[in-house]
Amino acid sequence: MTETMRPMTVADLSQIVADMPRYWGERDMRWGHMFPIVHEFGATCMVADSPEGIRGYLMGWVNPDHVGYIHFIATRDDARGTGLGRRLHEEFARLAAAQGATRLKAITGVVNTNSVAFHTAIGFSAQVVEDYAGPGEARVVFLRDL
Repeated sequence: MTETMRPMTVADLSQIVADMPRYWGERDMRWGHMFPIVHEFGATCMVADSPEGIRGYLMGWVNPDHVGYIHFIATRDDARGTGLGRRLHEEFARLAAAQGATRLKAITGVVNTNSVAFHTAIGFSAQVVEDYAGPGEARVVFLRDL
């Protein structure tokens, strides 16, 4: 299946939140899917759209230090293993570089072994940073130069 990569809209985010279990299973990740991100950073938030709906998405932006930060990336349960996550990353890297980014960054929880495996497989370095999310809240920080 071929998806069309396009900028995320507020309506898309509403649909993603409504279908959250298709992307995140039992994890309730609604807390981080904030509509102002789409309003303010819409040029670097994207969906992979198909006739069957949104099969994946990435929310990210370029910070003042020229780092393309990936806030969320997810593929729908029926799109896993198709290379869609890699294609979303490639499109974000292209968009971020066009805005002056020289590297990419993402974070995840230490227990999220699937995210660690995915990000290292697509060329990110991974480092556990203690207290990254507050006292006693370690995170895995991923970095990749563009």
